[in-house]
Amino acid sequence: MRKLQMVDLKSQYEKIKDEVNASIQEVLDTTTYINGPLVHQFQADLEKYLGVKHVIPCANGTDALQIAMMGLGLKPGDEVITADFTFAATVEVIALLQLTPVLVDVDMNNMNISIEGIKKAITPKTKAIVPVHLFGRAANMDAIMEIANEYNLFVIEDNAQAIGADYTWKKDGRKQKVGTIGHVGATSFFPSKNLGCYGDGGAIFTNDDALAHTIRGIVNHGMYVRYHHDVVGVNSRLDSIQAGVLKAKLPHLDIYNRARQEAARKYSAAFAINPNIWAPTICDACDCHVFHQYVIRILNGKRDGLLEYLQAKGIPCAIYYPIPLHSQKAYADTRYQEEDFPNTNQLVNEVIALPMHTELDEEQIQFITAAVLEFV
Repeated sequence: MRKLQMVDLKSQYEKIKDEVNASIQEVLDTTTYINGPLVHQFQADLEKYLGVKHVIPCANGTDALQIAMMGLGLKPGDEVITADFTFAATVEVIALLQLTPVLVDVDMNNMNISIEGIKKAITPKTKAIVPVHLFGRAANMDAIMEIANEYNLFVIEDNAQAIGADYTWKKDGRKQKVGTIGHVGATSFFPSKNLGCYGDGGAIFTNDDALAHTIRGIVNHGMYVRYHHDVVGVNSRLDSIQAGVLKAKLPHLDIYNRARQEAARKYSAAFAINPNIWAPTICDACDCHVFHQYVIRILNGKRDGLLEYLQAKGIPCAIYYPIPLHSQKAYADTRYQEEDFPNTNQLVNEVIALPMHTELDEEQIQFITAAVLEFV
């Protein structure tokens, strides 16, 4: 059996190395390291793939979230609602901009932001909602957009883990790529992402022409004309080499996502026989979840023991996420009460992520699932 890895980027690279190497060589030959032709070509390709009017590449996914909020003109003290159970970058940028983070619980069935939690958290100071499409599963955008429209709120999609996922609108069955539904979306191209480069990278998506114009200035020191600084900006550009890698990988994204979905099907089928394991449900179409991570819940209190057992057997695994944001020192606040987060507090004691990537094979999945079932 091939060595197990949480993410197998080397095997993935071996299959596309000619395309990737050619893109990188083009940048080296032309020395167009910043804002070169490959950046603009990748931007156009991604706009077409997502069906969105504007893609603005930037340096990383955290910058993408921050710049999206800057572009919307949010002011210090404005309240921004987001999920308690997610990576810290989501709330980090809210705090950096001196906005007020408002953390709410998540839904136990999909681990995405609770719709009831959003409703309860809205105050006259609320200006935006940041749904996170956690682990690759689309959040309930019908309900979120309905709330946003009712209260005149911005929706900023944190799409760092779900690029390529489709959301099916409940009202008419129309499909739309996640990240393009709210007023603005942000994604990360960190190497382990479903569409990852070989360093840091990110992008912002919007269908709003005026917002796109503002964001294009922000990512480049507030300049639209060289040395004319019209808005307060930052230095956050996707470099040409990373754009070249992404341009080479983008045509494979749907294949990569289908490989992840197929691996998830095999995992969940194996775990369905054990009542002590909650595994993600996978619909027939399986286009609303692209499985950036494959996360199960261990229901009999043996999660920590399982973590040690798998690691001892050479099976990579991880806990995403071990500490709720409301319990983190940086984001603790007297406004939060433990009883406000029953689902998150339960999840942090139950979740465990298993290897998930495009190169998983049948033998590896059987070995992993057998080990989990044996211990649990």
